[in-house]
Amino acid sequence: MQLPKFYTKPMTQVVLVGITCFATPGMFSAVSNLGAGGTQDVSLSDTANGVLYGMFALTGLISGGINNVLGPRWTLFFGTLGYALYVGALWCFQTQGTRWFLIFAGAVLGFTAALLWSAQGSIMMSYPLEKDKGKAFGVFWAIFQLGAFIGSIIALAINIRSGGLSAVSTSTYIAFLVIIFLGVASAFLVLSPHHVVRGDGTVVKLNDKSKVHEEVIGMFQLLKDWRMLCLLPMFFASNYFYAYQGSVNATVFDGATRALNASLEGAGAIVGALIIGFLVLDGKWMSRRNRGYLGLAVVVVQTIIVWSVGLSWQVTFNRNYVKDHGGKFINYHDSNYKGKGALYFFYYFSDASYQALVYWIMSALSNDPFTLARFAGLYKAVQSAGSAGSFGMDAVLTPLLNEHLASWTMMLFSFIPAFFVLRTIKETNYEDEQVVYIDEVQKEHLEAGTASEERADEKASVDAV
Repeated sequence: MQLPKFYTKPMTQVVLVGITCFATPGMFSAVSNLGAGGTQDVSLSDTANGVLYGMFALTGLISGGINNVLGPRWTLFFGTLGYALYVGALWCFQTQGTRWFLIFAGAVLGFTAALLWSAQGSIMMSYPLEKDKGKAFGVFWAIFQLGAFIGSIIALAINIRSGGLSAVSTSTYIAFLVIIFLGVASAFLVLSPHHVVRGDGTVVKLNDKSKVHEEVIGMFQLLKDWRMLCLLPMFFASNYFYAYQGSVNATVFDGATRALNASLEGAGAIVGALIIGFLVLDGKWMSRRNRGYLGLAVVVVQTIIVWSVGLSWQVTFNRNYVKDHGGKFINYHDSNYKGKGALYFFYYFSDASYQALVYWIMSALSNDPFTLARFAGLYKAVQSAGSAGSFGMDAVLTPLLNEHLASWTMMLFSFIPAFFVLRTIKETNYEDEQVVYIDEVQKEHLEAGTASEERADEKASVDAV
């Protein structure tokens, strides 16, 4: 069957993956912003998240290989299922009190999420042309973060109307599960690499699947690649600060203001991803390596400015903020809220820039979807290990100032080895990699079809004799 041309375009596939992630991890974040999964039992929530990130880290080491063996469509499908199970477990815990099921669902989600993000990373980094990889990240990240943004807006509306978030209603859980299952179904809309045709007429890859032994060898080669070792600090630090920022939000602000901050986080992530993707990493006025240097400089400056502002505020309070201020949280109507919302906006504006730079560097090292799937799997594995460590650090009530400095220091250090990786980036990888044009494929198919017809004619002649 001949597929429509617009459907086989890389950016169409990136949008489809964005929709899948909007409806699955995006809705997972949205439900979390509604106060589910831990408002009744913080200890249980910490346990479930610890199991989730632990499984995520372990599975991430092999998830790229699984994606290459199964293909992106089936990997995405299996990757979405854990989100439906986890949200269902939250609902079950709220109505039935089944603690074990939530922990079990966390383990399953850790496994499946690694699959989803490996497939997502491979598609987003390998399908577009080299000149469009920053734009691809911006489009994907904006669609994905829109899910969390919508959930935050809903949480804010509920808080303003009722004065707080109590238990999430059954109808709300059903609505989110319907969206998640639509996301599960949308995974089958994604095309395999051999169906996707770039703007220059090249096919992403002729083979849509790899073999198990090839993936074992590929993983060992990946772990020996010094460039990947240099990127490990960026991988580890890329989500480490989420625990700190969430803890500050819960420690200092009331329910409505937390929801407002979460909405500003989503808005900052969307705007930041689009700006750095379109205007910095894919700018047309300089070479690819120089665009990488510019992107690194932009992210370094953002990190220094935003986290310096955060530090100037952090030194004024600790975990006893409410006790020290007469039992009063900060509300967005209060005069001392001024600037705090902007800080949360720019925390996630700079986070989107940081994530974009990591993905762009990886995508500049190769165009091969199998290689990039392994990159994405390793990235999410190390990232999840960092997340597990940061939530563990927060769970033992580490001083917030220490968490701030740990997160900030890791990011600043990670820029140094990343710079040396940027020095190796070539203007293009097409010269070193096999490139096949769709016209060549079609010609081969046509010749194969003609040869088959000729053989059939010869056989018919022989049979007639």
